[in-house]
Amino acid sequence: MTSQGRIVITGASGQYGRLATDLLIAQGLADRLILITRSPARLADRVAQGCTVRYGDYDKPETLADAVRDAEKMLLISGTRVGARVVQHEAAIDAATAAGVRHILYTSFIGIDDPANPAEVRHDHIETERLMRASGMAWTALRDAHYADAMLLMAGPGMMATGKWVSNAGDGREAMVWRDDCVACAVAVLTTPGHENKVYNITGPALQTFDEVAALVREITGRPLEHVKVDDEGQYALFDAMGIPRRPVDDQYVKGIPWNSDDMVTFGRAIREGFLEICTDDVERLTGRKARSVRQMIEENREMLQAAADNAAQPA
Repeated sequence: MTSQGRIVITGASGQYGRLATDLLIAQGLADRLILITRSPARLADRVAQGCTVRYGDYDKPETLADAVRDAEKMLLISGTRVGARVVQHEAAIDAATAAGVRHILYTSFIGIDDPANPAEVRHDHIETERLMRASGMAWTALRDAHYADAMLLMAGPGMMATGKWVSNAGDGREAMVWRDDCVACAVAVLTTPGHENKVYNITGPALQTFDEVAALVREITGRPLEHVKVDDEGQYALFDAMGIPRRPVDDQYVKGIPWNSDDMVTFGRAIREGFLEICTDDVERLTGRKARSVRQMIEENREMLQAAADNAAQPA
């Protein structure tokens, strides 16, 4: 690092936060990390590793001022409550500004500059970026593409069990990215100079349709998977039948899916209409290595996907 300042990470007990912390500890920076969480007991292991763990809750702004003290940089990891995050993020930004944080990084999303983008997540991210830029701090927007992990590892087993991938994404293309690559980019920005007031689009290496990804799954696993195209109402009907809420509910998972259907249906429409058709080499620019592919993720998880298909085929 070019600076001896401390780094504060919000939502540090979540998946992204844990991965980022692991990488920073591996660089010998444990004593410079301030980890904020609503559940400090979940980060007892981090205290043992030399990190500072502090209680902080987006929904209780009064807890954040003390949580962020003494930090030079903040990694603001977006909350999970899609459609209701701006107030939460504003509380964190205000606390960072008041505490004298000099540089804030935010895990944003690609394709949000176009106001015609129908994805519900756009509002949360564009408004948070606006607040960040207006704060007076240096800022960096880490605009992550659709996580390949979310589609292939979380939703994948359910799709393999039925042999059908039902979506309203149509023939839209996107460059799905590994979450690990997004985290590696964030850590690179935290630990190297020259990223102030910049936007990075963190994407996978190739634009692909869902038909093309389904074909890769069939090729690599040897199991059937058909991409079934539906309209927006058909997608809502599927999620309704699964018991997925239309609006966000904290910490609610249905068949491994944590999101609400308003989020997912508008997301699929954004893919279909081309708003997420963005592909860059920013992963390589920031980390020095190429972004990993959807093919590699399927190959590394072949047995899990095969097992999901095979278990479903077994007689009851």
